[in-house]
Amino acid sequence: MKIKMVPRDEISSSRKKSSKYAPLQDALEKLKSGGDAIQVKYNNEKELSSARNVVYAFNRETNKKVKSRKDSVNKTVFFYLK
Repeated sequence: MKIKMVPRDEISSSRKKSSKYAPLQDALEKLKSGGDAIQVKYNNEKELSSARNVVYAFNRETNKKVKSRKDSVNKTVFFYLK
């Protein structure tokens, strides 16, 4: 067996997003700075966490800074670009 160290950016990751969050991913791509926000309703904290993880991955992949605000009373989160 041969072992070799390679830079991490040479490793291609093809992990697919869950189809449940594909509409969120599509909406994130359409966000414009200073434009409309994305409103996402969630049922529990796990769904909220998953949606935020999709946004964090989008930020890493595109070098954008999508921010979020949570409305706990209405179980809604808003994503926007400043």
